[in-house]
Amino acid sequence: MKLRTVLAVAIVLCMAAGASAQFGRRGGFGGFGRGARPKLPTADTFGHGFNFCRGMYARQIYREAGGTGWSTDFPDAELNFSIRLSELTKTRVAFDRTHTPDFVTVRLTGKELFQCPQLHMEDVGTLEFTDEEIEALRAWFNKGGFLWVDDFWGTAAWEQWEQEISRVLPPSDYQIVDLPLDHPLFHAQFGVSEFPQIPAIQHWRGNMYDTSERGEDSRVPEHKAILDKHGNVMVFMTHNTDISDAWEREGEDPRYFYQFSPKGYAVGINVMLYAMTH
Repeated sequence: MKLRTVLAVAIVLCMAAGASAQFGRRGGFGGFGRGARPKLPTADTFGHGFNFCRGMYARQIYREAGGTGWSTDFPDAELNFSIRLSELTKTRVAFDRTHTPDFVTVRLTGKELFQCPQLHMEDVGTLEFTDEEIEALRAWFNKGGFLWVDDFWGTAAWEQWEQEISRVLPPSDYQIVDLPLDHPLFHAQFGVSEFPQIPAIQHWRGNMYDTSERGEDSRVPEHKAILDKHGNVMVFMTHNTDISDAWEREGEDPRYFYQFSPKGYAVGINVMLYAMTH
Protein backbone atom coordinates (compact mmCIF):
# COMPACT_ATOMS: atom_id res chain seq x y z
CA MET A 1 0.00 0.00 0.00
CA LYS A 2 1.39 3.40 -0.94
CA LEU A 3 2.73 5.40 2.00
CA ARG A 4 0.73 8.48 1.06
CA THR A 5 -2.47 6.41 1.05
CA VAL A 6 -1.77 5.06 4.53
CA LEU A 7 -0.93 8.52 5.82
CA ALA A 8 -4.00 10.09 4.27
CA VAL A 9 -6.33 7.53 5.81
CA ALA A 10 -4.53 7.68 9.15
CA ILE A 11 -4.78 11.46 9.35
CA VAL A 12 -8.52 11.48 8.72
CA LEU A 13 -9.11 8.57 11.09
CA CYS A 14 -7.08 10.21 13.83
CA MET A 15 -8.98 13.48 13.48
CA ALA A 16 -12.27 11.60 13.78
CA ALA A 17 -10.87 9.52 16.61
CA GLY A 18 -10.10 12.55 18.72
CA ALA A 19 -13.57 13.93 18.23
CA SER A 20 -15.12 10.61 19.19
CA ALA A 21 -13.03 9.71 22.25
CA GLN A 22 -11.67 6.92 20.11
CA PHE A 23 -9.64 4.72 22.39
CA GLY A 24 -12.27 3.28 24.69
CA ARG A 25 -12.32 -0.16 26.24
CA ARG A 26 -14.53 -1.65 23.54
CA GLY A 27 -15.10 -0.70 19.93
CA GLY A 28 -13.99 2.65 18.61
CA PHE A 29 -17.47 4.10 18.95
CA GLY A 30 -18.82 2.22 21.95
CA GLY A 31 -20.28 -0.73 20.10
CA PHE A 32 -22.65 -3.43 21.23
CA GLY A 33 -19.81 -5.76 22.22
CA ARG A 34 -19.22 -9.41 21.45
CA GLY A 35 -22.01 -11.88 21.76
CA ALA A 36 -24.65 -9.44 20.54
CA ARG A 37 -27.84 -10.80 19.07
CA PRO A 38 -28.50 -10.60 15.33
CA LYS A 39 -29.81 -7.23 14.21
CA LEU A 40 -32.58 -8.18 11.85
CA PRO A 41 -34.13 -5.75 9.36
CA THR A 42 -37.43 -4.04 10.06
CA ALA A 43 -39.99 -2.56 7.72
CA ASP A 44 -38.16 0.78 7.98
CA THR A 45 -34.59 -0.46 7.50
CA PHE A 46 -33.97 -0.12 3.79
CA GLY A 47 -34.20 2.84 1.46
CA HIS A 48 -32.46 5.45 3.63
CA GLY A 49 -28.87 4.98 2.52
CA PHE A 50 -26.09 2.41 2.83
CA ASN A 51 -26.82 -0.54 5.10
CA PHE A 52 -23.94 -2.83 6.00
CA CYS A 53 -25.42 -6.30 5.44
CA ARG A 54 -23.91 -9.35 7.13
CA GLY A 55 -24.91 -12.82 5.99
CA MET A 56 -25.93 -15.43 8.56
CA TYR A 57 -25.36 -19.00 7.40
CA ALA A 58 -27.28 -21.79 9.04
CA ARG A 59 -24.72 -24.57 9.33
CA GLN A 60 -21.21 -24.48 10.80
CA ILE A 61 -19.56 -27.89 10.55
CA TYR A 62 -16.47 -27.21 12.67
CA ARG A 63 -14.82 -24.40 14.61
CA GLU A 64 -11.65 -22.46 13.87
CA ALA A 65 -9.46 -20.91 16.54
CA GLY A 66 -10.64 -17.34 17.09
CA GLY A 67 -13.74 -17.77 14.93
CA THR A 68 -17.36 -17.64 16.00
CA GLY A 69 -19.06 -18.59 12.76
CA TRP A 70 -21.16 -15.99 10.98
CA SER A 71 -20.89 -13.60 13.97
CA THR A 72 -17.09 -13.30 13.86
CA ASP A 73 -16.20 -9.60 14.41
CA PHE A 74 -19.90 -8.76 14.80
CA PRO A 75 -21.21 -6.18 15.49
CA ASP A 76 -18.45 -3.64 16.11
CA ALA A 77 -16.87 -4.23 12.70
CA GLU A 78 -19.97 -3.03 10.84
CA LEU A 79 -20.69 -0.32 13.39
CA ASN A 80 -17.24 1.26 13.09
CA PHE A 81 -16.96 0.68 9.35
CA SER A 82 -20.28 2.37 8.65
CA ILE A 83 -19.27 5.44 10.62
CA ARG A 84 -15.90 5.63 8.90
CA LEU A 85 -17.55 5.21 5.50
CA SER A 86 -19.75 8.19 6.27
CA GLU A 87 -16.70 10.22 7.35
CA LEU A 88 -14.23 9.28 4.62
CA THR A 89 -16.57 9.26 1.61
CA LYS A 90 -19.68 11.02 0.37
CA THR A 91 -21.73 7.85 0.79
CA ARG A 92 -25.09 8.42 2.47
CA VAL A 93 -25.07 5.90 5.30
CA ALA A 94 -28.36 4.91 6.92
CA PHE A 95 -28.63 5.75 10.64
CA ASP A 96 -31.44 4.82 13.01
CA ARG A 97 -33.29 7.11 15.41
CA THR A 98 -30.43 6.90 17.94
CA HIS A 99 -27.98 7.97 15.23
CA THR A 100 -26.44 4.50 15.20
CA PRO A 101 -25.56 3.05 11.79
CA ASP A 102 -28.45 0.89 10.64
CA PHE A 103 -26.47 -2.23 9.78
CA VAL A 104 -28.32 -5.53 9.54
CA THR A 105 -27.89 -9.28 9.67
CA VAL A 106 -29.77 -11.29 7.06
CA ARG A 107 -30.45 -14.97 6.65
CA LEU A 108 -29.27 -16.30 3.30
CA THR A 109 -32.73 -17.72 2.66
CA GLY A 110 -34.64 -14.62 3.77
CA LYS A 111 -36.35 -12.23 1.39
CA GLU A 112 -34.35 -9.40 2.99
CA LEU A 113 -31.25 -10.71 1.22
CA PHE A 114 -32.57 -9.16 -1.98
CA GLN A 115 -32.59 -5.74 -0.30
CA CYS A 116 -28.80 -6.02 0.12
CA PRO A 117 -26.78 -5.35 -3.04
CA GLN A 118 -23.61 -6.17 -1.11
CA LEU A 119 -23.14 -8.83 1.56
CA HIS A 120 -20.30 -9.47 4.02
CA MET A 121 -19.55 -12.90 5.53
CA GLU A 122 -16.79 -14.17 7.83
CA ASP A 123 -15.27 -17.43 9.05
CA VAL A 124 -16.57 -19.01 5.84
CA GLY A 125 -14.05 -21.85 6.00
CA THR A 126 -16.28 -23.50 8.60
CA LEU A 127 -19.64 -23.34 6.82
CA GLU A 128 -21.66 -25.80 4.78
CA PHE A 129 -24.47 -24.30 2.72
CA THR A 130 -27.90 -25.86 2.85
CA ASP A 131 -29.64 -26.58 -0.44
CA GLU A 132 -32.00 -23.70 0.25
CA GLU A 133 -29.09 -21.31 0.82
CA ILE A 134 -27.47 -22.38 -2.43
CA GLU A 135 -30.65 -21.71 -4.38
CA ALA A 136 -31.18 -18.32 -2.73
CA LEU A 137 -27.58 -17.17 -3.19
CA ARG A 138 -27.56 -18.20 -6.83
CA ALA A 139 -30.73 -16.20 -7.46
CA TRP A 140 -29.24 -13.22 -5.59
CA PHE A 141 -26.06 -13.35 -7.65
CA ASN A 142 -28.13 -13.48 -10.83
CA LYS A 143 -29.74 -10.21 -9.74
CA GLY A 144 -26.35 -8.54 -9.32
CA GLY A 145 -25.39 -9.32 -5.73
CA PHE A 146 -21.81 -8.73 -4.54
CA LEU A 147 -20.34 -10.94 -1.78
CA TRP A 148 -17.20 -10.25 0.25
CA VAL A 149 -15.87 -13.04 2.48
CA ASP A 150 -13.11 -12.29 4.99
CA ASP A 151 -11.22 -13.69 7.99
CA PHE A 152 -10.59 -17.33 7.19
CA TRP A 153 -7.11 -18.77 7.48
CA GLY A 154 -5.10 -21.70 6.19
CA THR A 155 -5.47 -24.49 3.65
CA ALA A 156 -8.32 -26.42 5.27
CA ALA A 157 -10.53 -23.33 5.57
CA TRP A 158 -9.83 -22.35 1.97
CA GLU A 159 -10.64 -25.81 0.64
CA GLN A 160 -13.93 -25.91 2.57
CA TRP A 161 -14.95 -22.48 1.29
CA GLU A 162 -13.89 -23.31 -2.29
CA GLN A 163 -16.02 -26.45 -2.17
CA GLU A 164 -19.08 -24.59 -0.89
CA ILE A 165 -18.96 -21.56 -3.21
CA SER A 166 -18.49 -24.00 -6.11
CA ARG A 167 -21.87 -25.51 -5.21
CA VAL A 168 -23.40 -22.05 -5.72
CA LEU A 169 -21.35 -20.89 -8.71
CA PRO A 170 -20.06 -23.86 -10.75
CA PRO A 171 -16.34 -23.52 -11.59
CA SER A 172 -17.07 -24.44 -15.21
CA ASP A 173 -18.75 -21.04 -15.55
CA TYR A 174 -17.30 -19.08 -12.63
CA GLN A 175 -13.62 -19.65 -11.97
CA ILE A 176 -11.79 -18.35 -8.93
CA VAL A 177 -8.95 -16.07 -9.97
CA ASP A 178 -6.27 -13.99 -8.28
CA LEU A 179 -7.34 -10.35 -8.36
CA PRO A 180 -4.33 -8.21 -9.33
CA LEU A 181 -3.60 -5.08 -7.36
CA ASP A 182 -3.99 -2.92 -10.46
CA HIS A 183 -7.67 -3.93 -10.63
CA PRO A 184 -10.12 -1.00 -10.22
CA LEU A 185 -11.42 -2.51 -6.97
CA PHE A 186 -8.14 -1.65 -5.25
CA HIS A 187 -8.25 1.95 -6.44
CA ALA A 188 -11.90 2.94 -6.02
CA GLN A 189 -10.79 5.72 -3.64
CA PHE A 190 -7.46 4.83 -2.06
CA GLY A 191 -4.48 3.41 -3.93
CA VAL A 192 -3.68 -0.04 -2.52
CA SER A 193 -0.44 -1.33 -4.00
CA GLU A 194 0.42 -3.78 -1.19
CA PHE A 195 -2.25 -6.04 0.25
CA PRO A 196 -2.13 -6.16 4.06
CA GLN A 197 -2.11 -9.19 6.30
CA ILE A 198 -4.03 -8.13 9.38
CA PRO A 199 -4.17 -10.51 12.33
CA ALA A 200 -6.84 -10.66 14.99
CA ILE A 201 -5.86 -8.45 17.89
CA GLN A 202 -5.56 -11.47 20.20
CA HIS A 203 -2.95 -13.04 17.94
CA TRP A 204 -1.12 -9.73 17.56
CA ARG A 205 -0.92 -9.24 21.31
CA GLY A 206 0.75 -12.62 21.61
CA ASN A 207 3.31 -11.84 18.92
CA MET A 208 3.39 -8.33 17.47
CA TYR A 209 5.98 -9.30 14.84
CA ASP A 210 4.18 -12.22 13.16
CA THR A 211 0.90 -11.49 11.40
CA SER A 212 0.27 -15.05 10.16
CA GLU A 213 -2.30 -16.75 12.41
CA ARG A 214 -1.58 -20.27 11.11
CA GLY A 215 2.19 -20.08 10.76
CA GLU A 216 3.52 -21.22 7.40
CA ASP A 217 0.06 -22.43 6.36
CA SER A 218 -1.24 -18.85 6.18
CA ARG A 219 1.94 -16.92 5.52
CA VAL A 220 0.69 -15.19 2.35
CA PRO A 221 -2.49 -13.06 2.39
CA GLU A 222 -4.61 -13.76 -0.67
CA HIS A 223 -7.06 -11.60 -2.62
CA LYS A 224 -9.11 -13.70 -4.99
CA ALA A 225 -12.33 -13.14 -6.90
CA ILE A 226 -15.04 -14.65 -9.02
CA LEU A 227 -16.02 -12.48 -11.97
CA ASP A 228 -19.39 -12.27 -13.67
CA LYS A 229 -19.82 -12.66 -17.42
CA HIS A 230 -19.10 -8.96 -17.91
CA GLY A 231 -15.80 -9.12 -16.04
CA ASN A 232 -17.06 -7.44 -12.86
CA VAL A 233 -16.20 -8.85 -9.44
CA MET A 234 -19.16 -10.67 -7.92
CA VAL A 235 -17.34 -12.51 -5.12
CA PHE A 236 -14.30 -11.01 -3.39
CA MET A 237 -12.30 -13.27 -1.07
CA THR A 238 -9.71 -12.03 1.43
CA HIS A 239 -8.00 -15.15 2.75
CA ASN A 240 -5.23 -15.36 5.38
CA THR A 241 -6.07 -11.91 6.68
CA ASP A 242 -8.65 -10.32 8.97
CA ILE A 243 -9.50 -6.98 7.37
CA SER A 244 -12.58 -6.66 9.58
CA ASP A 245 -10.59 -6.75 12.81
CA ALA A 246 -8.93 -3.49 11.77
CA TRP A 247 -12.41 -1.96 12.04
CA GLU A 248 -13.81 -3.91 14.98
CA ARG A 249 -10.80 -3.45 17.27
CA GLU A 250 -9.70 0.04 16.26
CA GLY A 251 -10.53 1.49 19.66
CA GLU A 252 -8.83 -1.07 21.88
CA ASP A 253 -5.13 -0.37 21.44
CA PRO A 254 -3.61 2.69 19.73
CA ARG A 255 -0.64 0.61 18.55
CA TYR A 256 -2.93 -1.84 16.78
CA PHE A 257 -4.93 1.08 15.37
CA TYR A 258 -1.92 2.82 13.83
CA GLN A 259 -0.40 -0.38 12.47
CA PHE A 260 -3.51 -1.88 10.89
CA SER A 261 -6.64 0.29 10.85
CA PRO A 262 -5.67 2.73 8.07
CA LYS A 263 -4.78 -0.21 5.82
CA GLY A 264 -7.95 -2.10 6.74
CA TYR A 265 -10.19 0.88 6.10
CA ALA A 266 -8.50 1.65 2.78
CA VAL A 267 -9.24 -1.89 1.56
CA GLY A 268 -12.76 -1.95 3.02
CA ILE A 269 -13.84 1.40 1.63
CA ASN A 270 -12.47 0.52 -1.80
CA VAL A 271 -14.38 -2.77 -1.77
CA MET A 272 -17.69 -1.22 -0.78
CA LEU A 273 -17.39 1.68 -3.23
CA TYR A 274 -16.60 -0.79 -6.02
CA ALA A 275 -19.57 -2.96 -5.02
CA MET A 276 -21.91 0.02 -5.10
CA THR A 277 -20.72 1.25 -8.49
CA HIS A 278 -20.35 -1.95 -10.53
